[in-house]
Amino acid sequence: MRILVTGGAGFIGSHIVDTLQASHEVTAFDNLSTGKQERIQCTLIQGDITNPEDLNKAFEKIKPEIVIHTAAQVMLRESLENPIFDAQQNILGTINVLEACRHHGVKRIIYTSTGGARYGEPERLPVKETDPVNPLAPYGISKHTAEHYVESYDKLYGIDHLILAFGNVYGPRDDPRTKRVMSLFIDALMKHNSPKIFGDGDQTRDFLYVKDIAKTIAANLQNTPQTRLFNLASGESTSVNRIFELVEGELKTGIKPEHVDAVPGEVRDIVLDITKARQELGFIPTTMEQGIKETVAWFQSGSTR
Repeated sequence: MRILVTGGAGFIGSHIVDTLQASHEVTAFDNLSTGKQERIQCTLIQGDITNPEDLNKAFEKIKPEIVIHTAAQVMLRESLENPIFDAQQNILGTINVLEACRHHGVKRIIYTSTGGARYGEPERLPVKETDPVNPLAPYGISKHTAEHYVESYDKLYGIDHLILAFGNVYGPRDDPRTKRVMSLFIDALMKHNSPKIFGDGDQTRDFLYVKDIAKTIAANLQNTPQTRLFNLASGESTSVNRIFELVEGELKTGIKPEHVDAVPGEVRDIVLDITKARQELGFIPTTMEQGIKETVAWFQSGSTR
């Protein structure tokens, strides 16, 4: 199938491209603001989802049957500082992608959303897809808002959809500049610096190994399950302090973390219910220990891919 991956040179998108290109005709669309061309070995079209002309040219050239939309502003803290930019990328950018899908006959869109930020402070744990959605930060608001557009374009224009709400993604190719905790810890320790932990570190997250995303999408490209919104994560609650222990245990530096003030807009505890993904998508998460081992090994290798 002809597949276009927006953000295809990015952290998550490049893994999706790698997994799909063995069996499909895959093109990456990326503005290379954070994505890196050396990560991918398929055709790359440089462009921006906030520019409809860029998208229309790409869609006209490729004529994709499926679009996997990963391009986004992904930093929660950046959304707190610049909510307008966040909305332009995540809401208007997604509408532009959907409009291109509508005008160029795309059959399906797979939209990658957030599970860690969309629910806000949950009423119960683990959080199910049907639980209340009350995001605290602009990032969660913008990613969830775009979900409604994806759903509406299915109802209005027949563009079949799948929405995947991720936990805290980690893995090879992550960039510490995006301030995801796992890569920050690894990068700091490898540079013999003391990593910062915001707050007491007892706050919990639900982590997702990036290669699990690619495998799940590849296995469900044309699957039309009963439900169309799925949490993807480990389904386990892990504290930030525990993550540091696991990372430091791999690197064995003896360095201790530095605790600093907590960041407003971040939830205290989150763990996602992944029952539906297991049952309907065949999702099986990689263990935290294995995922961290592979991630640390990638950072140590100095690879750019």
